[in-house]
Amino acid sequence: MYALGMGLIAEIRDDIRATLQRDPAARSAAAVMLFYPGFHARLAHRLAHALYRRRVPLAPLAITYAARFVTGIEIHPGATIGPRFFIDHGMGVVVGETAEIGADVMLYQGVTLGGTSTRRVKRHPTLRDGVVVGAGAKVIGAVTIGENARVGAGSVVVTNVPANATIVGVPGHIVAFRDESNGVLQRLPDPEWERMNDLDRRMRELHDQLDHLDEHLRDLHDGHHSEEEPARERASRG
Repeated sequence: MYALGMGLIAEIRDDIRATLQRDPAARSAAAVMLFYPGFHARLAHRLAHALYRRRVPLAPLAITYAARFVTGIEIHPGATIGPRFFIDHGMGVVVGETAEIGADVMLYQGVTLGGTSTRRVKRHPTLRDGVVVGAGAKVIGAVTIGENARVGAGSVVVTNVPANATIVGVPGHIVAFRDESNGVLQRLPDPEWERMNDLDRRMRELHDQLDHLDEHLRDLHDGHHSEEEPARERASRG
């Protein structure tokens, strides 16, 4: 029992250190413990998850409900969460029942780890160690996000993501890989971005052609009027 209590305290200390390391606005451990909703939601989830695993009725959901009311974060008591989990800001974060979150994972506000099935099976995402999910991103279904992957803000991910990948867009697609040996980010060709650039280039070309045509029409119009003036003067004299 003593070892269990010491292990829990060590985990909580690790959560505080992770917050201080990842959030430049965090000035002290006291500030984290008092005013960080992500930290509070994680504390509540520890208790709710322990009761959930012991099949205690209603109490885990009651704790989750109270934590959501206080923090704006909803973590189902059935979700499995690893050490040094950090939620930045936190408002609107939802973590489903069968979600699995590894060590050193970071979520920003508005993230949803949601499910698609109505059956009582594994239906929520698995986030491996070191994953970062940007603000407002939605990871849906029993997909796996590989180690150290990055999910861009506002993305919708419905397929597996390999380790060290960066995924953005709706639906999400891979745009880069990080080389773990040297930390270099290797960008991949982005067909959608290339099509947008091509469309922008064509629009500029059409705009230039219209300007040239307008200038040519003005020259024709001015030339026509310059030819008419002498003819009118001769007609008035005659």
